[in-house]
Amino acid sequence: MTDPAGDDGRALGYRQGMRAAVEERLLRRAGEDPRLTGAAVTGSAARGEADAWSDIDLLFAVRDGVPVAEVVAEWSAHLHGSLAALHHFELTAGETVHRAFLLPGRLEVDLGFTPEATFGQVGDGGFRALWGTPAGPSAGATVDVSFLAGLGWHHLLHADVAVRRDRPWLAEHWISAVRDHVLTLAAYRLGLPTHYAKGADRLPPDLTGPLEASLVPDLSRVSLNRALSAVRGAFLTELRHHDPALAATLDAEL
Repeated sequence: MTDPAGDDGRALGYRQGMRAAVEERLLRRAGEDPRLTGAAVTGSAARGEADAWSDIDLLFAVRDGVPVAEVVAEWSAHLHGSLAALHHFELTAGETVHRAFLLPGRLEVDLGFTPEATFGQVGDGGFRALWGTPAGPSAGATVDVSFLAGLGWHHLLHADVAVRRDRPWLAEHWISAVRDHVLTLAAYRLGLPTHYAKGADRLPPDLTGPLEASLVPDLSRVSLNRALSAVRGAFLTELRHHDPALAATLDAEL
């Protein structure tokens, strides 16, 4: 009989070793790249929260006068060639380019490339400079409460219509979307990370408990309506913390 704990331990050790080796290789290459003037660890590792299952998150400063796109393209070719990356996708924020790569072994590598002038911490994402001179921290993206409130009532209306039209998958989509916005608003209010529900598991149980009823167990009309009612209540309860007048107005209409 195999020992599951032992199997998990071996998997954990392998993952830790693979992650450390890839990160070391990337940082060594960055130090040899004359176009880069700085490097930093970002994400969970910068906050001291990384474990063997964490991504590799690195940010590089690109020397003035060097096109960021040129550096990104060359580094991408390296990851696909030398590190056998299976796929990547890209996100941009101003002049900063982030590319997320999937490596064999389900290892995600997130590399950011930014001009020297914007090399520094953004928001609450975590930043630990390894070399180079960081610029001052920037605020990063903020949560627009009014916009999320609008998405909330929009999604609630469309979820209700989808149930009435016997379109259960569409109804489930809108219900789940409202729940995500409730979590975002709550995390924002309590000073927790807001993106991708990263702060959701740190919310208090009295807030997340009522949201459990908004999880759709099946696609029957009864279950959808029950979940819709729960998420409507959670949305209005959270909105009262941010804009009581708007919450009262929407409560009367929804």
